[in-house]
Amino acid sequence: MAAPKDPRPCSIADALALVGEKYSLLVVREVCLGNGRFDQLVRNIGAPRDILATRLRRLVDAGILTKRSYSERPQRFEYRPTQAGLELVPVLLTLMEWGNRHLRPDGDRPMVHEHTCGNELVPVVTCQACGETVHHQDLTPRPQSPGWTVAGPTAA
Repeated sequence: MAAPKDPRPCSIADALALVGEKYSLLVVREVCLGNGRFDQLVRNIGAPRDILATRLRRLVDAGILTKRSYSERPQRFEYRPTQAGLELVPVLLTLMEWGNRHLRPDGDRPMVHEHTCGNELVPVVTCQACGETVHHQDLTPRPQSPGWTVAGPTAA
């Protein structure tokens, strides 16, 4: 079967088109940690300055970050997360936990987060309706895009 003209409509693909570029999620990580000044971002991420400037512009334009001036002479800005940016924190925490489990099996973890209860946070995905932990085998995908099934596009 020939490949479809357009790939599967997918919110994951839409999100990755915005935050999947190299350094974008690291920018969000740093800004959510309170490191929103350009020089802090360069130091903590290690991104080339021109690429970092491009990522910041794109994240501001998308409404994930806000930019505000903190110095007029010289003119300097800092970045803060918007509500949309803060809503990426669970994604970052889950990705970090996956990396800790699968990429650092020796237990050498560069950062942990402590929850207000005093314990180290280990994020899990739960169903909002019943509160149960979500496992792959418990899910049933239901494509909502016309012309698509789980297996792919339907015959025209």
